[in-house]
Amino acid sequence: MKCNVGRTDKVIRIVLGLAIGAAGYFYSSWLGLIGIVPIATALVSWCPLYLPFGLSTCKVKQSTPE
Repeated sequence: MKCNVGRTDKVIRIVLGLAIGAAGYFYSSWLGLIGIVPIATALVSWCPLYLPFGLSTCKVKQSTPE
């Protein structure tokens, strides 16, 4: 798996995942478990939905010529 989730994207995913989980807990709904998905994709730095669209939010490392 090639990294396709950048730093800012990770932070947004973690915050969104925690908010979804908290809302699920607050409303006593099992739908809060959906918050696991953005947290998991942030932790592994890979999102399968980015593949078909060729998206990546990772910064490409520039190689320096010698």
